[in-house]
Amino acid sequence: MYPDGNKSYSYQTDDEVYFFSNAFDPLNNWSGHQVRIWGKTFATAEHAYHYRKFSDILPEVAKQIKRAPSAWVAMQTERQYKDKRRADWEAVKAGIMEEIIRAKVAQNEDVRACLLKTGDRVIKENAVADNFWGVGPDGKGKNVMGNIFMQIRSELRKETA
Repeated sequence: MYPDGNKSYSYQTDDEVYFFSNAFDPLNNWSGHQVRIWGKTFATAEHAYHYRKFSDILPEVAKQIKRAPSAWVAMQTERQYKDKRRADWEAVKAGIMEEIIRAKVAQNEDVRACLLKTGDRVIKENAVADNFWGVGPDGKGKNVMGNIFMQIRSELRKETA
């Protein structure tokens, strides 16, 4: 399984860079967990999220995002066209993300195990540059991503009880 959540295996010194997956990597939208949704299979949740911004209005851009070789490339592709994304995006983005995360958790046993391993603790996406999905620079962001995971965790517990 994944390493202990209380220890960081990725760090740097003046002379060296150490890297390894962290304990909660499965919760990350960039983690290497495929998501099957909308009759398609996406390499990551990040791919699916950006794909949905264009799937109904610019299908060629959506296909380019879906085929992107990494989550980073999918995000960069979206940024090239962000002024052309669907007009209702701000109103629907949280619901779409929840749909994607529900699929990811349902389809990947290690994601479910990781989520349940969080116990009763508050889950916070430590996105210091994002006040909507994460905690933002001051730690007071909306943390919508963390709230989605906590809702799904609560439902999983009820199912297994």
